[in-house]
Amino acid sequence: MTPLYDPIARIYDPWSRSVTEDIGFYVEQALAAGGTVVELAAGTGRVAIPIAESGVRVIGVDLSAGMLEVARGYARKRGVEGLVDLRVGDLREPPVSELVTLAICPFRSLLHMADHVEKLRALRAVHGLLEQDGRFVFDVFAPSQEDIEETHGRWLEREPGIFERADWDESARTLTLSVRSGESAATMQLHWLSATEWLQLLDEAGFDVEALWGWFDRRPYTGGEDMIFVCRKQD
Repeated sequence: MTPLYDPIARIYDPWSRSVTEDIGFYVEQALAAGGTVVELAAGTGRVAIPIAESGVRVIGVDLSAGMLEVARGYARKRGVEGLVDLRVGDLREPPVSELVTLAICPFRSLLHMADHVEKLRALRAVHGLLEQDGRFVFDVFAPSQEDIEETHGRWLEREPGIFERADWDESARTLTLSVRSGESAATMQLHWLSATEWLQLLDEAGFDVEALWGWFDRRPYTGGEDMIFVCRKQD
């Protein structure tokens, strides 16, 4: 089966070019960790390459060989290929044997896990990557009613020549997201949870939650769409 993102690997960065608000945040987390960082769902290196440019070694894991090939090109172009170790693999079973002080999963990627079982499997896999007292940082979302109403069932031109369509199922709590540009096209499904459900899952997976923020500027979470979790491996 072709990984979801392979067909849009070459348009992924133009499609997501406006998503920059999280990069500085994750770079700061990496610098504070004081060691190698594992990024799960590393994609084209949107976050991994800036982390490497800050001098931190990154192991990037992604199912899409096409996305990682783009990331390798960026790493070479920006002179950090020696700090970026890219590996094809599933975040539920990452091909990483070494223990690290920090793992990250940016840009809502855990929402690709379809249900409680798969999310818990992914979280437990992260737990197994971490040194004692290691940290896991990730972001997810739950949509607002306004966002659903504004985007449901409509093709919108997100970037010039790149269109996306959101089909929301509030009862199932799924977003079916379609992206197309020329002959490149992909459709994926995201499965959201409430903050309370994430907290329960994290506890079950063996994490203490140190912080839950509502945005990358570290504002407190007050029930909005975005959730940024900072977790520590339990003793």
